[in-house]
Amino acid sequence: MRGSLVMKIFVIHSLLLLLLLRYSASYPLCTDLKAPFDANNASLPFCRYNGSVCCNSARDLQLQKQFKAMNISDRGCASLLKSILCARCDPFSAQLYRVEQAPRVVPVLCNSSISVNSTRSQLYTLDFCSNLWDKCHNTSILNSPFAFESRAKTTPSSGSKISDSWSSAVEFCNEFGGASDDTSVCFSGGPVKLGSAENSSTPTGVCLEKLGNGSYLNMVAHPDGSNRVFLSNQPGKIWLNTIPEQGSGEIIGIDESSPFFDLTDEVHFQSELGMMGLAFHPNYQNNGRFFVSFNCDKTKWPYCSGRCSCNSDVGCDPSKIGPDNGANPCRYHSVISEFTANQSSPGGKVNPNEVRRIFTMGLPFTTHHGGQILFGPKDGYLYFMMGDGGSIGDPYNFSQNKKSLLGKIMRLDVDNLPDSTTISESELWGNYSIPKDNPFSVDKELEPEIWALGFRNPWRCSFDLERPSYFLCGDVGQDVYEEVDIVTKGGNYGWRVYEGPFLYHPPQSPGGNTSASSIKPIFPVMGYNHSQPQNPQGSASITGGYFYRSMADPCLYGRYLYADLYGSGGIWVGTENPENSGNFTSAQVPYTCAKDTPIQCDAEIESSPALGAVFSFGQDNSKDTFTLTSSGLYRIVSPSRCNYACSKETVTSSHSPPASAPPPSPSTSAGMPRRHWGPEFLLLSLILSYMLLFGFCCDL
Repeated sequence: MRGSLVMKIFVIHSLLLLLLLRYSASYPLCTDLKAPFDANNASLPFCRYNGSVCCNSARDLQLQKQFKAMNISDRGCASLLKSILCARCDPFSAQLYRVEQAPRVVPVLCNSSISVNSTRSQLYTLDFCSNLWDKCHNTSILNSPFAFESRAKTTPSSGSKISDSWSSAVEFCNEFGGASDDTSVCFSGGPVKLGSAENSSTPTGVCLEKLGNGSYLNMVAHPDGSNRVFLSNQPGKIWLNTIPEQGSGEIIGIDESSPFFDLTDEVHFQSELGMMGLAFHPNYQNNGRFFVSFNCDKTKWPYCSGRCSCNSDVGCDPSKIGPDNGANPCRYHSVISEFTANQSSPGGKVNPNEVRRIFTMGLPFTTHHGGQILFGPKDGYLYFMMGDGGSIGDPYNFSQNKKSLLGKIMRLDVDNLPDSTTISESELWGNYSIPKDNPFSVDKELEPEIWALGFRNPWRCSFDLERPSYFLCGDVGQDVYEEVDIVTKGGNYGWRVYEGPFLYHPPQSPGGNTSASSIKPIFPVMGYNHSQPQNPQGSASITGGYFYRSMADPCLYGRYLYADLYGSGGIWVGTENPENSGNFTSAQVPYTCAKDTPIQCDAEIESSPALGAVFSFGQDNSKDTFTLTSSGLYRIVSPSRCNYACSKETVTSSHSPPASAPPPSPSTSAGMPRRHWGPEFLLLSLILSYMLLFGFCCDL
């Protein structure tokens, strides 16, 4: 009788456990099938989870020791592996580790595959799992958790690299990847968050107000920290204007007839040529120095003269290149000129005479010249973004040629200027010197000006205001993919061996080819396939943007914003998770014009404004972000002005950032319905209890 009762109790508990697992699919539960406990409002020292957790301090210390024993040298990979180990502390860890199935050493990694209609690649996964592969597959990891969980292997792998056991991201993610659905969750780099769409990792929309009707290509905050900005257009004019406060109802009010500076006589303007960049010296308040990047036509301006980038040093003969759009090779040049403004005069009166020519280079074709210039916020050097020179598929392979400055980002010292003898002997392209720590100090094959290589046409780059080491650039694609890259010293970003993550096969190669095995490409952290933008026109080209650092829209704070030139599909929002990992997910979200916008927006469909072409983004000293388009100047404002939901927004939200960044964004499993103990569970529990109490259970 006693044994029968024990068996009855065992059966009932088993039934309850099975039911518990079924109904806990989206309910907090730890891997030991116990409920999470309160961390007493203090985050764990290593794993940084707080609130409801599945790890105590002893378990947290154990995970820290395990992480140190892995001895991972690459910081980006180390950050991702740490987040994976710490998933044990997540209040949803039972679901992440699928405890109702076979025991797992690592959680199920979010793996959302996108098929690509291209002969260059059949599949590429834009998700946490493939990002982990990109960051870690060639990194040595001692005691790797992946080596102990291969379903295809009976013993742990002896290799210390993931690539020792799996040949590709697809193979790796087929084994370790998974997706979120209505009964399970996957790990995307941070804490699992469930609930309403308001807790989703993607904001519901971006709210805009229109401040002006002019079309501009560059926006630079005044170095004095005021609410003034410099705006320049492609034909060659610069204006200095005050940005009105949000909610004031005022417009920017530019007097087109009274520019700060007019360089239209020197600038050659057509579709991809013109004034392309504008930068003010870090000490502008004292020295008045500013720099302009533009294109000129040597047949129309006598001072448009420099060496041709197609030359024997790079295996290119200008005489063998035919005219492009009616122009012979190196008729057009890329120029950086220095000018000064008198700071003692109102608004800073500009001396119209060029102080010095910083850089001049003849261009082989009429497209892909980049042209943006920026001063590094920490090093004070001038960064110059240069495209591959044009034509389809970079036929002369300039981007991978280490002796060519085309398809590169350059880093120049414009403070320590050389004499004419040094310029000649060093074969410099103008009046600048070379920072001693440029990558050529390690790679002697590189031209000394080069900071990074392998770009097709870097279009709009920016340094994060709060993390200056985050230098992000949008790079325009050829046929398939538009990309965003984190640019680092000496990095090779793949073009034209790769277009984004895909192998590229150029239609012609008079300049030779570079093999994929001979380079170590850095793949994009964000981007989109040409078929992805929600726009009947498809995709034109990427426009890189900024990390959003204003609190006007607190749900955008800390996210990277970018767009397609066509604009009407929405604004892309990139979220990094975990923070400082380089692991991003991105989504295209709609935008709407606020009903109380100072200038009414042209309606396109319902409430979406017709932005036209999105040329660029900008930031002012209040850290507000702007879009510069063919239809005007727009500012991102509070989401409530467009009736977008944002739980973080309050009436008293200021425009200054919080003392610390908001917590990491929710995982991609956000938005799933939360499951509570339903009436069927309670009813079954009651029935089973009565069966046990009165002995009506099955006779075992």
